[in-house]
Amino acid sequence: MTFLMEAEMLPTRTDVLVIGAGPTGLTVAASLCAQGRDVTVVDSQAAGDNTSRAAVVHARTLEVLEPLGVSGRLAGQGIHAPRFTIRDRDRVLVPVEFDDLPTAYPYTLMISQAETERTLLERLEELGGRVARPYTLESLTQDGEEVTAVMTDGSTVRAKYAVGADGMHSTVREQAGIGFTGGQYGESFSLADVRLSGGVPDDEVVLYFSPAGLVVVAPLPGGIHRIVATVDAAPAVPDAAFVQALLDGRGPQRERAVVREVLWGSRFRVHHRVADTYRAGRVVLAGDAAHVHSPAGGQGMNTGIQDATALGEALGAALRGEEGAVDAYAAARRPVAEQVVAFAGRLTGLATTPRRLRPVRNLVLRTLARVPAFRRSLAWRLSGLVYRG
Repeated sequence: MTFLMEAEMLPTRTDVLVIGAGPTGLTVAASLCAQGRDVTVVDSQAAGDNTSRAAVVHARTLEVLEPLGVSGRLAGQGIHAPRFTIRDRDRVLVPVEFDDLPTAYPYTLMISQAETERTLLERLEELGGRVARPYTLESLTQDGEEVTAVMTDGSTVRAKYAVGADGMHSTVREQAGIGFTGGQYGESFSLADVRLSGGVPDDEVVLYFSPAGLVVVAPLPGGIHRIVATVDAAPAVPDAAFVQALLDGRGPQRERAVVREVLWGSRFRVHHRVADTYRAGRVVLAGDAAHVHSPAGGQGMNTGIQDATALGEALGAALRGEEGAVDAYAAARRPVAEQVVAFAGRLTGLATTPRRLRPVRNLVLRTLARVPAFRRSLAWRLSGLVYRG
C-alpha cells in the first residue's frame, strides 16, 4: 500500500489516484486497499472537515459498506430512526416506516458526516492507506495508458486511473472536459445543528411542508437536531432567533419546538446536475463530482458512497485486466443519479407548493398514504433498497 504522511513527497506512480477525501473518496480508496491495490489519496484541505451537511446514512448504504467492515461501527454510533414522516405542520400527510424492510438495517441511521468520515478514514488506515494533505490538483492529462496529475506545488503523479471525488466544483471533471448539465434552485438553503426542547420527535426524521419552503428536522446523537430549510436569502451564520422563526413558521404548532442553542450553522445553494458522462478515458467520477441535488430525502452522501463501492470493485476488476468493468460502472450508476435527482426535485417541488394549491396537495398525499404499496415504495426509494443490483 502507499503510505503518505503530510510531510512526505507524493509517489510518482500509483495504481489509482483519488482526488478528494470526503466519504466518497475514502470509500473508493478503502475498497481498493482491501483488494491489495496501490492507492494514493490527496485532498486540498489541511485536515478533515469537522463540520458537515450530511447527517443521514440509509439502509442500502450500510449494506454496501458491509464488506469494508464499517457498517457495524457506524450503526453503533448513530440514532436508529425507524420512521420518516412528511407533515404539514402537525398533520401527518405521509408516514413512512422502515422497520419491516427486508434488510439488516431497517432504519435511517442519523450520524454526522464528520463521524462517518472519521470511521471511513480509520478503516482506510487499518487497510494500509493514508490521505496526503494538503495537495491541490492543478492539471490532469492522459495518454491512453496513464493519467498524469500535477499539483499546485509541482508534485506529479502518474496513475493507471484517476478518480474525481472532489465535489460539485470538481477540478477533475473540469480537466477531463466532462459537462455538468442541470441548473440551480432559486432558494438558498440554511443548515443548523441545534439543541431543542419540545415539539419534535427524537427518533424520527420529519420533512415539514410549507408555502414558505421546506424544513427538515432530524435527530442526531447527543441531543442535537439538524435543521435544513429553504430560504430566499439565508444568513451566512443562522442564529437562534432565525432558526426559531423557521420552526415557528413551518414546524409543529400544537407543541412549540424551542431552540435552546445553535451549535453550528451555514448556508449553501443547491444545484440539480448530473455529469454528462462518468468516464473520460482513464478518469472516472463519483459522488458530488458526478451528481448534485436538493437535500430533500437525504440522498446525496448515500448515493456517493454507493457510487464509491461500485467504483472500487470496477477499478479492481479493470486492474486485473477485465475489460468493460469501468464502463459498466458508469452505465449502471449514472441512471441511478438521474433517478435520485428527479426524486429529490419532486420532494422539493411538493414542499414549496403555492398556498392556494396546498389543500389539493395534502388531499392527494393523504389519499396515496392510505395505500400500503405507495408507502412501501417510498420506503424502498428513501432507504436506497430500490437500487439493489
